[in-house]
Amino acid sequence: MGGGTEAFPDLGRHCQRSDCNQLDFLPFKCDGCHQVFCLEHRTYKSHECPRSEPNSRKVVVCEICSTSIETTGRDEKEEKAILEKHEKSGECDSSKKKKPVCPVRRCKQVLTFSNTSTCKTCQLNFCLKHRFPTEHSCKHRSPSGAKGRWHDNLLAALWARSDGGCAKTGGGPPASQPSTSHSVKAC
Repeated sequence: MGGGTEAFPDLGRHCQRSDCNQLDFLPFKCDGCHQVFCLEHRTYKSHECPRSEPNSRKVVVCEICSTSIETTGRDEKEEKAILEKHEKSGECDSSKKKKPVCPVRRCKQVLTFSNTSTCKTCQLNFCLKHRFPTEHSCKHRSPSGAKGRWHDNLLAALWARSDGGCAKTGGGPPASQPSTSHSVKAC
């Protein structure tokens, strides 16, 4: 059975499920029965595919230890029996389920794919709140470890780069300026 429209007769295919017959411009071909189906009927279960068993694998995840157990070709009652057997065996241990958390003291944020950041200095994983070295007491920081120290180093580098700062006015680096100052004096 063809598909498409009058202008484009070869565009799309009709769903081969007898009660559907929907024209689909992005049809799915079943790898079990080799028929074409729409989005709604593309799964083995939805179109009752007679050849789905050899191609599909089913896995159940234990809620206690997060271990996956294959249950291909079994019904729901057998799956429950397999899970119960697993729970009673010595393999099921709730300590295996422990998820990684942020290593910062008192932070209990669970680290997932989307909220994990690796510190470029110490190579440890942290949550987004503690991703900067100053926020997680990074062990491999400069020996001074002061939060404003980078600012002072930046100002000193700028001063040295500009050949003594305000050379025309005879000014020099402010020697009495405290290291915690966050302002730059213009010449």
